[in-house]
Amino acid sequence: MFCVGEELIMIRSAKNDEAKILTKISFESKRYWNYPKEYFEIWNNELTISSDYINKNNVFVFELECSVVGYYSIVELPEDIEISDIRIRKGYWLEHMFIEPLHIGKGIGSKMFHHLRNWCATAEINELGILADPNSKGFYEKMGCQYVKEFPSTIKNRTTPYLIFKALNRYHHF
Repeated sequence: MFCVGEELIMIRSAKNDEAKILTKISFESKRYWNYPKEYFEIWNNELTISSDYINKNNVFVFELECSVVGYYSIVELPEDIEISDIRIRKGYWLEHMFIEPLHIGKGIGSKMFHHLRNWCATAEINELGILADPNSKGFYEKMGCQYVKEFPSTIKNRTTPYLIFKALNRYHHF
C-alpha cells in the first residue's frame, strides 16, 4: 500500500511484529484516564500484547494513513475460568479495544465496533462478553451492548462493568 495524500483507513488482522505497538497503545490508552501508577503494575500482564497472543486470538488493527492507531481483540474461552474468585464463562469475549489518546473521540472506536459487529456475524458469533473499563461503559452501550452488572476488578475496591453484545444474524436461511 502506498500512503500519500488522502486519508487512508484500513481495519485488518494484526501482524506478529506489531505486538510492541499494540502494547504501547494499550498503556497509552489506559493512561488517558489518569489512573494511578500502581494500577499499571497490576495491569502490566493484561495490557502487554505478545506475538503469541496475536497468533492465538482474533486481533484487528485500525490503520490511519499507514500507522496503527488502535486495535481490538476477540478471544474464545473454551471453558469457564476463575480469576480472583470471579467465574468468567466460556464463550467469546472482547478482551481489548484501545485507541491512541490523540485519536480518541474521532469515531475510530465506532468504526472498529462496526467491523467487530460484521466480523461476529460472519463468524456466526451470536454473543460477545465484555468486561469494560468503567470509562468506556457508555461507549459500549451506545454501540448496542447491554449492561448486565458490575464485576469485581483486579484493582481492590474497584468494579468493572460487564456487558453483553448480542450479534444480529444477518444471514437468513429460507
